[in-house]
Amino acid sequence: QVQLVESGGGLVQAGGSLRLSCVVSGLTFSVSTMAWLRQAPGKEREFVAGISWSGGSTTYADSVKGRFTISRDNAKNTVYLQMNSLKPEDTAVYYCATLPGSLAVTPDRWHYDYWGQGTQVTVSS
Repeated sequence: QVQLVESGGGLVQAGGSLRLSCVVSGLTFSVSTMAWLRQAPGKEREFVAGISWSGGSTTYADSVKGRFTISRDNAKNTVYLQMNSLKPEDTAVYYCATLPGSLAVTPDRWHYDYWGQGTQVTVSS
């Protein structure tokens, strides 16, 4: 049974930082491409950042480049999202997700097969 469990969300003022974590079980994490996606109220779920199985390749949405950093620790089956210089428009539920096999990161949310339950991030102005 595959499980992805996110944590680290919360309420923060604009300009602040948060670090999200996602612990994965039930699959071979070390060969899994991972990503973070988010969904704001009334909007579609959108890609935020992705990382290859080795951690050697990362991809970011233009809206978060230079502010967010995705990383992973394969020994801990965990993927992280460090979020700095947060803006009110970053407010959303953040989800971690996996791609089947070791596919390259894609911004297309329909390719992701397993998802966590999400963690709420709220940025106040």
